[in-house]
Amino acid sequence: MPPTDVRTAPTEFLDLFTDGTVDFTDMTVEFTDGTIESTARTLDFTDDLLDGLHASWEPVRTPVGTFQLVPVRLDRDLPLVHAWMNDPAVAEFWELAGPRHRTAEHLRAQLDGDGRSVPCLGVLDGTPMSYWEIYRADLDPLALHCPVLPHDTGIHLLLGAAGDRGRGLGSALLRAVADLVLDRRPACARVVAEPDHRNTPSLAAFLGAGFRYAAEVDLPGKRAALMIRDRVLRDVL
Repeated sequence: MPPTDVRTAPTEFLDLFTDGTVDFTDMTVEFTDGTIESTARTLDFTDDLLDGLHASWEPVRTPVGTFQLVPVRLDRDLPLVHAWMNDPAVAEFWELAGPRHRTAEHLRAQLDGDGRSVPCLGVLDGTPMSYWEIYRADLDPLALHCPVLPHDTGIHLLLGAAGDRGRGLGSALLRAVADLVLDRRPACARVVAEPDHRNTPSLAAFLGAGFRYAAEVDLPGKRAALMIRDRVLRDVL
């Protein structure tokens, strides 16, 4: 199944603002001289949900090459992501095979959203070879089905080419991306993932990247393995 719908979330406070802002139109301030002034103030939360993470991903060296996450651009990247989604090995678990508009709708829901999920291409030594979604797990429907902590950050991943699977790339890149998240989101204590419990290669990749198998959880449409990489264990696992 595809990842949980990024257009909805269990958190009530996000329902207060649909465009990423809160407008305080009737705010009043009382001064020490007894006068009262009414002001209008708008707070913008759009860039804060992932700490502007997608704007600060520079290339990093990994054991398998130089890697960078590049935010998806629909006009440039849709054909490639659509082709990957129609690979039978990918479609079995993502369930996004079909016409191009189906992939476009999935991407656009994130690109036009409030910033709680960022779709990216993974570029290895200059070649796009994987698709990633970095998301706020505590603001995702996942939080309705298993315990999450504030600022838990989630990862969805697919490797595009069959030749890139089964040779350790997934583990190396998952470790690199988890490190990027932990380095750039100091409030985040855990990086989490919820692959299908039947997806043995995916589970092995997460375990090889320093994630631990925490539990099995029932999500809409699948039974998932909850994988967690803890900040406090990042230098141990």
